[in-house]
Amino acid sequence: VQLQASGGGLVQSGSSLRLSCAASGRMFSNYKMGWFRQAPGKERQFVAAITWSGRTTNYADSVKGRFTISTNNARNTVDLQMNSLKPEDTAVYYCAADFSLGYGLRYAADEYECWGQGTLVTVSS
Repeated sequence: VQLQASGGGLVQSGSSLRLSCAASGRMFSNYKMGWFRQAPGKERQFVAAITWSGRTTNYADSVKGRFTISTNNARNTVDLQMNSLKPEDTAVYYCAADFSLGYGLRYAADEYECWGQGTLVTVSS
């Protein structure tokens, strides 16, 4: 499986942006997908995760109520809709895949086996 993230850009505070992660290769129902972000000088941070079926989601407290993660199994994509963006959301955003058995969502970056290349989101104040 390979992942390709897209959709980043420069937006003003309060704006919306939609990131998309395209997965090449066969995706199985036990896969879990996550979005992480890394700001300059900071560690990679969990943002949101979802089971490939789309039934279960979880979010970091900092984005809860503003971001929505979703899957499109027909298109093999995982999207991150980001609303009410703030300057502190500025980061490189990465999508990642967890191939482990079971359907529990994980939050640690080192538990995800496959990563996309990242897309830069810059939110100006």
